[in-house]
Amino acid sequence: MNEPEDPSRDQHPAREGRFKFGGAAGGWAGAGFQFAGTIIVFVFLGQWLDRKLGTGWLTVAGVFIGMTGGIYSMYRRLMAEQKREEDARHSRDSSRRSK
Repeated sequence: MNEPEDPSRDQHPAREGRFKFGGAAGGWAGAGFQFAGTIIVFVFLGQWLDRKLGTGWLTVAGVFIGMTGGIYSMYRRLMAEQKREEDARHSRDSSRRSK
């Protein structure tokens, strides 16, 4: 009774622009957790180094390094997503022209 999933079903033009749970939304939720996780890891690393070396500034440096890494990761993901959308748009446009 369960029909096999048709991979082309979500590529139908009538479904274009609809929210697909687990698709882009799930990926961006994961990016948020990755961003927060990166900051937390570098904060703990900075605290550990501060205790080990007797300094007080490495925790702050860890926050900034974690934020920079998280922002860079999100930027790369955004650019990759934008390129995928452009490629899909170009392929749809070229297939429409060829008909």
